[in-house]
Amino acid sequence: QVQLVESGGGLVQAGGSLRLSCAVSGRTFSSTLMGWFRQAPGNEREFVSGIDRWSGSTSIADSVKGRFTISRDIVKNTWYLQMNSLKPEDTAVYYCAAGRAGGRWSNSGSYDYWGQGTQVTVSS
Repeated sequence: QVQLVESGGGLVQAGGSLRLSCAVSGRTFSSTLMGWFRQAPGNEREFVSGIDRWSGSTSIADSVKGRFTISRDIVKNTWYLQMNSLKPEDTAVYYCAAGRAGGRWSNSGSYDYWGQGTQVTVSS
């Protein structure tokens, strides 16, 4: 069984940085899409960024473009979200997700596995 474990969330002042990690545990991990979503109170879960596990191609939401960067370590089965120039509106629970090849990046239905979420709070 595949489990995703996020780490790296916390409280930071506006303009600061955080790095989220998502590590996979389990015997077999064959997913191709590696993504990050977030959900703020009262809002729907939204796509933040995704990376193809094998090709390294990426997708990123306009709201975080130029500030957030996604990367992955194939050997470690881990992917990361480097978040710079954080804003109060980035405050949310961040979820990592793993999905099947050919899925649409921003569609949560493309993802089969989800982490438990990690809180990111940006103070003004």
